Amino acid sequence: MFEGQSPVLEEIVPARQGWAHRVARGDTLVITDLEGQQAVDFLCFDADDPGDRYSATNTVKVQGNVYLGLGSVLYADSGRTLMTVIEDTIGRHDTIYGCCSIPNNRLRYGVETTESCYSNFETVLAPYGLGREAIVANVNWFMSVPILEDGSAGVAEAALQPGSKVALRADHDVLAALSNCPQMHNPCNGYNPTPIRVQVFRASD
Repeated sequence: MFEGQSPVLEEIVPARQGWAHRVARGDTLVITDLEGQQAVDFLCFDADDPGDRYSATNTVKVQGNVYLGLGSVLYADSGRTLMTVIEDTIGRHDTIYGCCSIPNNRLRYGVETTESCYSNFETVLAPYGLGREAIVANVNWFMSVPILEDGSAGVAEAALQPGSKVALRADHDVLAALSNCPQMHNPCNGYNPTPIRVQVFRASD
């Protein structure tokens, strides 16, 4: 538990499924990889103006780093601060590889799939009136994508321990959305998608 905060929400997100929830300013969202090596695709939006959404380009350029970790800020298109990483047991999370999709699986792996992070985002964002236009380049928590000197990049195997977590403080009222990645054609989930836990902690008055 975070000092001075009490839990107001705790849910287990099953393997391959999505989740979305409004997180109030000052609350802390904690995402925990329960069994280890489970990628979590993530987006966030200004809850009162969801057209102002997480911007990978602003987040990377302002901080001068393609990875997220402790102290990283997630910026919106407007430049507004949406969320800040206040706890992180990993130290490096991907911002460039985006989410898997059915067309992308066909292009990359030559396979026809029926589930993807893109599909999960479509499902969980629809109740908030958001469609495909809201699905932009996302954060991939717990996913390693090293970039080599020649510019090549790819999903790397990462021996992440069960219980790995990242905690994000909401710096504005936000809509947080995630996909507990179903990908089975690269090592981001250790070829075995597993459940995660999401919690929201509220600062005491």
